Amino acid sequence: MTTFAELGLHPAILKALTAEGYENPTPIQEKAIPFLMQGRDLLGIAQTGTGKTAAFALPILHRLASDKKVAPRRSCRALVLSPTRELASQIAASFRSYGKGLGLSVEVIFGGVSAGPQARALAAGIDVLVATPGRLLDHLNGGMLKLEPVEVFVLDEADQMLDMGFIRDIRKVVAKLPKNRQSLFFSATMPKEIGVLAAELLRDPQEVAVTPVAKTADRVEQRMAFVDNAEKRPLLVNLLKDRNMDRVLVFSRTKHGADKIAKYLVDAGIDAAAIHGNKSQGARERALGSFKAGKTRALVATDIAARGIDVDGVSHVVNFDLPNVPESYVHRIGRTARAGASGMAISFCAPDERPLLRDIEKLIQQQVPALEGHEKAHAEAAAAGPATGKRNNSGGRNGQNNNRGGGRPQQGRPQQNGRPGGPSREDQNRGPRREQRSGEQRQAGTPGFEGMRLMRAPVRTQGN
Repeated sequence: MTTFAELGLHPAILKALTAEGYENPTPIQEKAIPFLMQGRDLLGIAQTGTGKTAAFALPILHRLASDKKVAPRRSCRALVLSPTRELASQIAASFRSYGKGLGLSVEVIFGGVSAGPQARALAAGIDVLVATPGRLLDHLNGGMLKLEPVEVFVLDEADQMLDMGFIRDIRKVVAKLPKNRQSLFFSATMPKEIGVLAAELLRDPQEVAVTPVAKTADRVEQRMAFVDNAEKRPLLVNLLKDRNMDRVLVFSRTKHGADKIAKYLVDAGIDAAAIHGNKSQGARERALGSFKAGKTRALVATDIAARGIDVDGVSHVVNFDLPNVPESYVHRIGRTARAGASGMAISFCAPDERPLLRDIEKLIQQQVPALEGHEKAHAEAAAAGPATGKRNNSGGRNGQNNNRGGGRPQQGRPQQNGRPGGPSREDQNRGPRREQRSGEQRQAGTPGFEGMRLMRAPVRTQGN
């Protein structure tokens, strides 16, 4: 097995990795790092939890430390674009952790907070800048940032960037970058659109893939429950009676739906919180911190907000709503069974979501088994054949709503660069608004509730 020392990384980086308890690279790191240290452009495909961040952070830190120079004023040497605030903060924290002792500056900029401190940091010059597209363009348009000196450009979670409607913003950023640069694309899934974008922006890239797009996390036990929309919330409460479900990530298609689910759980006596783009930065950090600490048992999130959630020990993932994009199912369930552990993913499928389920099972090339107690409904749905209902295609890719005006403006947020405050572009959840039908109080009497039993898979020793 290859060690980090064999990859030829800077001694200070190796020391930091040892301090973090890392000795052997993960497959994506082992494959990507040698090419990146040669200066190659790279298209990296790997499931979540496989170490994508370190796969690009380590060679970037090695490059900057091996060629020490003063960071350019109002610019940076390495630029990393991330779709959400949480993920941007997580990436910056990784750079700081791995780069201890190198003397390199790392900053993160995103919307929802004052732009002043960010502008002051940019003025001094930064070695590594991690940013969300909306706030980065704010600083570019305001003359506080220039990108001509950038040596390395990273587009992380490229698939989600496309889903969120950032394709124009990405092209605006790339137009400001120098032609002589190293470019990296990393993505959890690989829709065809990513290949088109990669062909436009990468030069003779090396493609590194450690798992095919359709391959679900090996250690995740999957289950499906066919249930009416009105019965989803009572079913979720009943499932959470199992104390083995001690750290549960619940996925909602919309921000409004996430709030309603979290409130329903709290009213039922379950510690829960919601996290999405309309929440203030402070509220998002508190909710995520409480979930990481084990104080909040269930965290309800939209796909966009969840991209920044990196929490070990998630026992279960619940797909309260099936995703419109089948690749997102793979990414969602990969939030459990991380770092060598095992986990379970439970999905609810309403009658109008059966076309979505058909697309998911086609992608993963397997049928998701029935949740215990729901075998009869599962068999009836299978016998009925594919649903003929049409999806809610309200515009955009795969039914995603690309209306940039969605969501209510945040209160009390100041104007920035002449623009009124409100949710940043990276915080807009563009999924279609689909209200759940009434029936929140139907806690009892739901068919199939009795006799359900969930077994938590044994947790393995954490690895790299």
